[in-house]
Amino acid sequence: MIGNRMRQARLAAGLTLDEVAQRLGELGQAITKQGLSKYEHNGSTPSASLLLKLARVLTVPSSYFLAEPELTVQWLAFRKHAQLAPARQEQIKAAALNVAEGQCWLQSILYSNDQPRVPALNISTFDEAEAAALDLRRAWGLGTAPIESVTQTIEDHGGVIVGWDQDEGRFDGLAAWINQRAPFIVVNTSTAPDRRRFSLAHELKHILSPSTEPENGDDEALANRFAGAFLVPAEVARRELGDRRRHLSFDELGMLKCKYGLSMQAWTHRALELDVIDRGQYDRLRAEFVAREATVREPVACEAPEEPTRLKQMTLRAFAEGIITEERALQLCPGCLTPQPAAQPAGRTYTARDLLRMPREERHRILAEAAEAAAEEYRTNPELTEFNALDSDDWEEWEYTDE
Repeated sequence: MIGNRMRQARLAAGLTLDEVAQRLGELGQAITKQGLSKYEHNGSTPSASLLLKLARVLTVPSSYFLAEPELTVQWLAFRKHAQLAPARQEQIKAAALNVAEGQCWLQSILYSNDQPRVPALNISTFDEAEAAALDLRRAWGLGTAPIESVTQTIEDHGGVIVGWDQDEGRFDGLAAWINQRAPFIVVNTSTAPDRRRFSLAHELKHILSPSTEPENGDDEALANRFAGAFLVPAEVARRELGDRRRHLSFDELGMLKCKYGLSMQAWTHRALELDVIDRGQYDRLRAEFVAREATVREPVACEAPEEPTRLKQMTLRAFAEGIITEERALQLCPGCLTPQPAAQPAGRTYTARDLLRMPREERHRILAEAAEAAAEEYRTNPELTEFNALDSDDWEEWEYTDE
């Protein structure tokens, strides 16, 4: 078990066995790549001193290696490009799993009675993809209105969403089941919100209707069709566009993008697959996107709130209720706590009796500090017009009493 945790932490850090061995050597822990591999495959048990140094190298708490993982993950499909290296894919999985473990732990404490609400769907044709998208909208009570946030909609129905903010253009999304009951999606948060929304809906198809041959061309096409139908149902698209069109303008597509959070290019494809436009018009629009250099950055931006919030909200709640410590909160959700200003020690109020009991030097020091503070307040506060200091009789009385 410790070996599995060692490997997961190493992959999440994006380090090879050689790199970890080298960094341990710099900390005075001599070990070979083969020795580390043996530990990771549970062929031997590492010493406590090795785990402490390994925790420093992999930037995890030492207790990480002893935690018993409670998640089983069934990875389903990557929405990626060919240039995403296998090692990077493993890093994304391991890093996302670390986050998901904490989120599911909080979920079990704060919402122990909640169950994910995810219907089982069968999608093997485009018509079934359209129908399944409507079925899911009905199951989640979404109607046919625009979805404000796909991320938060999935989270509200028991899904776990983890963001990955690197590899833009090479990685979009990753789908999985957690413990065979909770949808789990890793989404690239460095991409534009409209692309992120489409990726989330695309991965939903892989979760709700897994293919026996994940990532094949036909299944990807079905997932794209489901995503388009989930974001903009067919009846809505026809209501907005009309049944048949000879031309779609960029301005119109931009307005629809802002309203529904579906990219201008995806709207163009949606019009084609619903026979609103023909192939010739579609090809002309595609050529116009290329001519305007708008295939990567469209001229109209989508401002949909597509950031995962469930983990932060649960962490803040658990911390506020005293369920977790500040250290644990920052482990679960780094940066989630607002730094608090250092508490200023409250100034002590002294009575005349207190002052008279003090040694003369101490009493004079306190009185001088109080006088200076009062004078500074007088100088900086225009509303003060009087400064009532100690008069000579007070000083003489205290001096006489001290004799």
